[in-house]
Amino acid sequence: MPSLSTKERLKERIKELVCLYETTHIINQKNITIEEVLTNIGQNLEKALKYSDDAIVEIVFKDLKILTNVLPQKTVYIDRKTFIENNEVGFIKIHYPSPKLSIDDFLEEEYNLLEKISVETSQFLENKERKEKEEKLKQSAERNDRLSILGEITAGIAHELNTPLGNILGFAELIKKENKVKSIDKDISKIINAAIYSREIVKKLMFFSCEMPQNKEILLIKPIILQAVTLLGPNFKKANITCNVTFKDHNIKAQIDEIQLTQVLFNIIMNAIYVSPFESKIDILVNSKKENFIIEIKDQGSGIDEEIKPKIFEPFFTTKPIGEGSGLGLSVVHGIIRSHKGEIKVVNNKPKGTNFQIILPLKEK
Repeated sequence: MPSLSTKERLKERIKELVCLYETTHIINQKNITIEEVLTNIGQNLEKALKYSDDAIVEIVFKDLKILTNVLPQKTVYIDRKTFIENNEVGFIKIHYPSPKLSIDDFLEEEYNLLEKISVETSQFLENKERKEKEEKLKQSAERNDRLSILGEITAGIAHELNTPLGNILGFAELIKKENKVKSIDKDISKIINAAIYSREIVKKLMFFSCEMPQNKEILLIKPIILQAVTLLGPNFKKANITCNVTFKDHNIKAQIDEIQLTQVLFNIIMNAIYVSPFESKIDILVNSKKENFIIEIKDQGSGIDEEIKPKIFEPFFTTKPIGEGSGLGLSVVHGIIRSHKGEIKVVNNKPKGTNFQIILPLKEK
């Protein structure tokens, strides 16, 4: 390391203190993204170095990579890792071009500064992630409260509609049986079809509100999923979409209602097919973890806007054109999963699309 005069050492110390002050200021700014913070930290750190004109700061956090300048082919560097809850999440490197400068050109003060900046950055990233988790938990709790209230309302509506619909259907079928006039027969058929359609809507509402009877048994999960995918084969073929099913655990057994799990798979996969572009693929991954098993259904569609994510499980909410969907498919899914004491998450697929994660217990508690 180069030896410095007292004056030079004082100058570097001042630069270090300014850098630390500026870093604290950057981190404490409100309404600023992680990328903006890390970019500003990199630029601020670069200015604090003895050979700042030659220095390039590289910051990596998960999938995010920031460079203060273009890296030459050969460099020498010093680096420090960043952590969230003791888990490594990235690093900060200071590069000098080689052979113009060597590793010996880094000052001891710069090693210390990099250490302090990496600690500050780690604390910022950890706080940011904790706040995001808290916000997601809050949103999840609010959504579950809203869905619980909707469940109670829809259960009441479903029960109130069941009896009159049964009467309409019964009397319409009786009239049809006794009727001899063709023109009237046609109108009665319309009444019967409308009543059957309405009864199906009521059934879906009851699924959402967890009012449907269940027959839960300990069953192998793999055959149920494969059968659902096989039955949807013509749909995949018609849309020219490939479906890949991967089992990380082929012997998962769980206490579930087979018909209702099949209903969940049908609804989510059909939605995935609807949004998937021509000649794309849908991936289904199945795995077990501790007391649960997880089914992930990933499409390569346009994804779901953040604004509407909290609404997608509400009854009658749909983004499909009028006449193409009742908006009850995902609410039925939510009701079934909730009745199985499970959870469903919606996250972004990479590089594009949507990933529905179904988490269900292996056994009832």
